Amino acid sequence: MELSNDDLRLPSRLPDILGDEDRLSLKSSLHRHIIERLEEDGLMFEMERVELHPHVQDYVRSYLAEHEIRKGEHDTGQLVAELLDEMIGFGPLQSLLDDPGVDDILINGPREVFVERRGKLERAPLRFINDHHVLRVIRRMVAPLGRRIDESSPMVDARLPDGSRINAIIPPLSIDGPCLSVRKFRCDALGMEDLIRGGALNMEMSQFLVGAVRDRLNILVSGSTGSGKTTLLNVLSQNIGSGERVVTIEDAAELQLRNGHVVRLETRPPNSEGQGEVTARDLLKNALRMRPDRIILGESRGGEVLDMLQAMNTGHQGSMSTVHANSARDALMRVEMMVTLSGFSATETLIKQIIATSLDMIVHVSRLPSGKRLITDILEVQDVADNLIRTQQLYRHAPEEDEFRSVDGLSRTLQQKMERYRTC
Repeated sequence: MELSNDDLRLPSRLPDILGDEDRLSLKSSLHRHIIERLEEDGLMFEMERVELHPHVQDYVRSYLAEHEIRKGEHDTGQLVAELLDEMIGFGPLQSLLDDPGVDDILINGPREVFVERRGKLERAPLRFINDHHVLRVIRRMVAPLGRRIDESSPMVDARLPDGSRINAIIPPLSIDGPCLSVRKFRCDALGMEDLIRGGALNMEMSQFLVGAVRDRLNILVSGSTGSGKTTLLNVLSQNIGSGERVVTIEDAAELQLRNGHVVRLETRPPNSEGQGEVTARDLLKNALRMRPDRIILGESRGGEVLDMLQAMNTGHQGSMSTVHANSARDALMRVEMMVTLSGFSATETLIKQIIATSLDMIVHVSRLPSGKRLITDILEVQDVADNLIRTQQLYRHAPEEDEFRSVDGLSRTLQQKMERYRTC
């Protein structure tokens, strides 16, 4: 990763204690120096980090001695690690990507880096040299994926090889410099026991949800951004039986099903010429031809929701999806709005009936100001009366006592439906 002439320059002599600006200048100059030395020594080949480390360490020590910069062994080792990140990693981001405690990384220009830990945002003690530095890291991320980002294509969505999702947007669309959002992928998928320990639900609710999945109820998980919708969907989907064929459809593959018979499909954005896009709706229509027992749609956000409802209502019971909404009731309104905007020509009453006969349950998740994520409502979807979709609240979270409460029992209709699949 070569640095341009726009990068900060190192003064001829630096003080023993380096400030932030001087440290960035030192890293910039060291990076250029090391690239030149590697080229001179004929070492500019594909090398693993462990092979490159001793060479970079020697170059750094000789450079510091030549410029009479006195640094301790710890500081020198840190400089070597950061320079290796620049050369074969993702620069300042690498340490955050390697930190298992970080869930999200948010970069708002070169001087503002934030991370989310345990549901709470905090400022990270990291920064980039300038806008060019941020842009180079973004390009290094997306280039191996066949994607590009520049003034003619200033936005990009992609998935890293480890499963992490990234979104980047650069000037002129982002006013304060290149912005990058990284949603890290968890290799160790959470289970229901983890959610119980974390206070997301209680034992009674977990047993009910596990039974609802096994008895093939159609479930919609709703919540705001970052509330844990995909995490809950992943946990629920782990209870699908091993004898069922499941097709998953996602913008970025995150679900980690354990039933052994899973077909994973992923959407594809258009290329730089605007061609080749494959949408969730395209994949959903194709999935119906793949003999699935269940379909799991990572997120319903457009016309694909109509196809998903039709699949739920035509022999693919036990299917699941998520939707952005502020409450469980709002989720029904969102679904109704998306069906209407999909171009489906039907009366308002018919659309409500399709929704009511397709969905069995809505599980709403929320993120509290403390960062805690939990299930705040579980609703049974019943039928349509007086042009309204009737629901029955099964469980709710009482914030005043911070406890989960059972409200109403299942309707006889839904009980019979669960019993029918249980005996099949």
